[in-house]
Parts: sequence; C-alpha cells; structure tokens
Amino acid sequence: MTRPPIVDFSTWEAARDELLVREKAHTHEGDAIAAARRRLPMVEIDGKALVTGAGGPVPFLDLFEGRDELVVYQHMWWDGAPHQGQCEGCTWVPWHLSDASYLHARGVSFAILTVGAWDEVAPFVEFMGYRQPWYSVQDVPAPIGGDMGYLSCFLRDGERVFLTYRSTGRGTERVNGSLGLLDMTPYGRGEKWESMPDGWPEGRDPGWFWRTDVNGNPTWGPTGRPAAQWTRPGVTPETTLGRDGHCH
Repeated sequence: MTRPPIVDFSTWEAARDELLVREKAHTHEGDAIAAARRRLPMVEIDGKALVTGAGGPVPFLDLFEGRDELVVYQHMWWDGAPHQGQCEGCTWVPWHLSDASYLHARGVSFAILTVGAWDEVAPFVEFMGYRQPWYSVQDVPAPIGGDMGYLSCFLRDGERVFLTYRSTGRGTERVNGSLGLLDMTPYGRGEKWESMPDGWPEGRDPGWFWRTDVNGNPTWGPTGRPAAQWTRPGVTPETTLGRDGHCH
C-alpha cells in the first residue's frame, strides 16, 4: 500500500504550515457563510401541529421545551422493517449526538423526527439506547413532516414558530464527528469522489462502511446492520433487511 513520503520534522512542519494557511482561509469562509445563514429570512409554520412521542401526541411547540431555539434531525424510515433494516445513513446522526447538553446550555433544544408510526419507532429507540426525544411526524405536512434526511432549525417567538434553516445531503455532515476525523487521516473516507495521490487505495461508494456484518466486514447485503447496532446488548446476526421499496 502506498504511503506518504518520509521526511524530517522541519520539512514536514514547513509543509504543514503551508497547508495551515488554506485551512484558516477555509475556516474564515465558513464563518462568513454562517454569518449569511444568520441573515436568512424565516417562514412561519404551524406550531400547534401534533407530533407523537413517548408521552403521546403533543404540539410541535412543546419540542422547544421552553427554549427559544430548536434543532431537529428528520430521520428516514422503512415502514415495517426490523431494526437492522432501518436507514444506515440516518443512523449516524443521532448516534453522534447522543447528548444535547451543550445545546441546552446555549438555550437550544434538540429532537429527532421520523415518519415511522410511533409503535414501530418506540422499540427502535429503546433498542438503540437513544436518549434524545424522538417523535413520529407521520401524516404531518412539511416542513415538520414530509421528506426526511434534513437538519432543520426553528425559532420560537411566544406561541409562534418559524423555520429558519434546513439542509440535507452533505449538509448534515457537521453532526458526524467521525467523518471530520477521517478527513484528517492519510487515507480519508475511502470514497471514490475524494482526490487521492497516485497509488492510494481505490475509493468505494459513499458510506460503504456504514453497514457491516457481525465480523465488522462492510456489507450492504442482508447480513449487515448499521455499524452502531453491533454495540447494542443482545444484538444477533441477521439474514434479512426485512424491507422493500425506498426510505422516505
């Protein structure tokens, strides 16, 4: 396997300092984008729309838990599928943000929404050991329900609720610290789209390592589970994903 060239520390440090200039520029551009994000307009939504959680139906406004801001992740769902058949891409979002204490300290609440029926969602949440509040938004219109796979931000003004920002696709990556760490390693994420030096390991499809078999081998076949599920007490090997159709 090809590896980076070996140099003395001073040579390495000079190359590292050169890259640091670009990294700082990237950081400053990210700050500028965040500033523009804070200046986006907002749209009012129905804060009285009912969503279903562990305590039964509640108005969406309750998800703020008395705070003024709310971030939600909208988790895709396979109706009727067993735990191992649920979305491997969505799994890493709640797994990487298992505790929202630092959001709460800033006055921001966090919740997971999904279009699955609550009687299916509840045992999945218990199996995964998630501590965030989860809610079914089945039959609730967008932007609370509807298409999943989004990070969405809301602002409360008394009893009024506003959508201020949402992002999907790679826009959800900021929750996944593992991807940030992989981007710092010599071989990166191991995905085809990444620019690699000649001789580096050939990349694979995005997210190829998110689902593995019982031995840790990446597979999106019927013996695979989202990687985090193998850490759960009592988990067993499986032979079927138990799903048909597309995530929604």
